[in-house]
Amino acid sequence: MLRKGLKIALLAAALPICLLGSLGSAGADETCLSPYTASLIKGQEKYLQVWTLGEKGVGDESDKLVTIDVDPSSKTYGKVVNALSVGGRGEAHHLGFTDDRKFIWAGRLDDNKIFIFDVGTDPARPKLVNTITDFDKKTGYVGPHTFYALPGRMLVGALSNQADHGGVTGLATYSNAGEYLSSHPLPVDNGGDGYGYDIGINPAKNALLTSSFAGWNNYMMDFGALVKDADAMKRFGATMVLWNLKSMKPSKVFSVPGAPLEIRWSLKDGDNWAITATALTSQLWLVKKDEKGEWIAKDVASIGDPAKIPLPVDISISADAKTLWVNTFLDGTTRLFDISNPEKPVQVYEKRTGAQVNMVSQSWDGKRIYITTSLLANWDKKGADNEQFLKAYDWNGKELVEKFEVDFHKEKLGRAHHMKFTGGPLSSTGYPAGETNPGSGAL
Repeated sequence: MLRKGLKIALLAAALPICLLGSLGSAGADETCLSPYTASLIKGQEKYLQVWTLGEKGVGDESDKLVTIDVDPSSKTYGKVVNALSVGGRGEAHHLGFTDDRKFIWAGRLDDNKIFIFDVGTDPARPKLVNTITDFDKKTGYVGPHTFYALPGRMLVGALSNQADHGGVTGLATYSNAGEYLSSHPLPVDNGGDGYGYDIGINPAKNALLTSSFAGWNNYMMDFGALVKDADAMKRFGATMVLWNLKSMKPSKVFSVPGAPLEIRWSLKDGDNWAITATALTSQLWLVKKDEKGEWIAKDVASIGDPAKIPLPVDISISADAKTLWVNTFLDGTTRLFDISNPEKPVQVYEKRTGAQVNMVSQSWDGKRIYITTSLLANWDKKGADNEQFLKAYDWNGKELVEKFEVDFHKEKLGRAHHMKFTGGPLSSTGYPAGETNPGSGAL
């Protein structure tokens, strides 16, 4: 939770908002995917799919999947080529591929709907093929947040529960077709707080990691009201959980104060560590085995000035595990850390990329960086600072060079949030011709 001093610092700011192992042969795709989507599309990514929050008074006001052409050789490079509305506004948030990369699952944190899009047949024009409307009834959870591919299945991480809309929640498994299979509660004993957020898997170590955020009562609250509510500020996650992947049973709880969010395992062969950032305390944490062979979590670096609450919200690890991009929402800054020694990350670059920035994704070769802006509808800044865009950059090793920007307000699309790369039409197996999925063996 935020200490009193941190809470005061937030208010004083006077802001207007008051892939593992076999992935080595992969081509240009984001580095923050499930390891079971191991056969990635080679070469230059063709399209960027952006899960977008509908905004009152903006366009059709509906949540939608927006497709942007990101192929520099295309006549429509940097342009919106499709916008598929799904109806209503339910706090559109995160996306995740199925293991065959033919389909993207997209969730809404408010009304709990999950939309399944066919992005393999024609990635320029995705089709909505299924909508799951009973997630809360089947699981007892609300706020489907993370969609993580398992072989032939999807693992869904939730943020809240149906009983009291608090932070105690769990995971659920579905078939790729959308059939509910099982639920797995986050631990509330042995140091657990029951809170959930992201999912990260290391198959080589039979390890699944989860992180923690907050429940519906917090994430649907106006941000200005939230930081003034002492009780609400106590209702944030402060743990990460290590699970036995095969049994889906929690095996160890780590104390990680300050709402640890995105989890990124090193993608380098032989590495067995993961890194995360804590939103409220602005720290990088390392999860690894110590000299005794025990899994531990340790605080390894600060992000900006923690006293000013920059609010780190998304991170993207390079394929060689040498660098980490970090976006901080409140100061609109994109930072790069040298993590070649994960015990001692060092910031080597920063650039203010907007009034507010949220998600950051990089191509597999690390040469292209994409940034979006929206965090949560009730947490985004107000007035002129409510920027809503997708920006594409080239990274030349020294500087981010902007290539294009799509202004989602000007295009009457809404609030730009999570994104995934797609490419040319896939084969009948879901992979480029002649390829199979080396990561989809049995657990």
